[in-house]
Amino acid sequence: MKIQQIPAIDILDGKCVRLTKGDYDQKKVYDDNPVDQARRFEDMGFTRLHVVDLDGAKSKHIVNEQVLCDITSHTHLEVDFGGGIKSDADIQKAFEAGASMVTVGSVAVSNPDLFVSWLEKYGSDHLILGADTSHGKISVNGWLENSEAELIPFLGRYVNEGVTNVLCTEISRDGTLSGPAIDLYVDILKHFPHMNLIASGGVGSTDDIVKLDEAGVPAVVFGKAWYEGRLDVNRLGYGK
Repeated sequence: MKIQQIPAIDILDGKCVRLTKGDYDQKKVYDDNPVDQARRFEDMGFTRLHVVDLDGAKSKHIVNEQVLCDITSHTHLEVDFGGGIKSDADIQKAFEAGASMVTVGSVAVSNPDLFVSWLEKYGSDHLILGADTSHGKISVNGWLENSEAELIPFLGRYVNEGVTNVLCTEISRDGTLSGPAIDLYVDILKHFPHMNLIASGGVGSTDDIVKLDEAGVPAVVFGKAWYEGRLDVNRLGYGK
């Protein structure tokens, strides 16, 4: 498969958890130690990791930079980090803690000038535009609030500014294991064929990843499907 496969670690109260549809009241703890989980991913052969600071997303500032630092200092994984990055201080903390890339969503809605300044300062290779969507609109602040921003125009604005990496989560599918929103991703790629689009939300089986690959989606993030043992690691090429 050509699709890049990126496991996820979501951090809440210092633990590795998964939520359902972004609902903080629907959480399940999978590991008390995110660093141990990151090491297991590395041992399986993964080279990239998606880390989400759920405490930060809710608090509107980075909270778990120490956990990020522990992961990046104890593994060789390329880590992209998101959640709660609202200020120059927040994004600087993330990079200082070892993040290779930072995912930013809410600021791109609420403060476009700040987002563009980060794009200019850190470069498109190190910044991922987070486009978390519900009913075609962008959701912000840990999915606790909806905005009036329409998905495709929102993406188009920042592609014109130089964005190349986009993480798009269909919130209604996230954590449900019901299958990814393939039609949504195909539509995005029709509008922006050169985008490095990272699909997120709904992956429930190996076949789901195969279908995304066949649809030409460049990358996928998965969490619950992995933790629930629903993915065939040998078929994915990570069976060592």
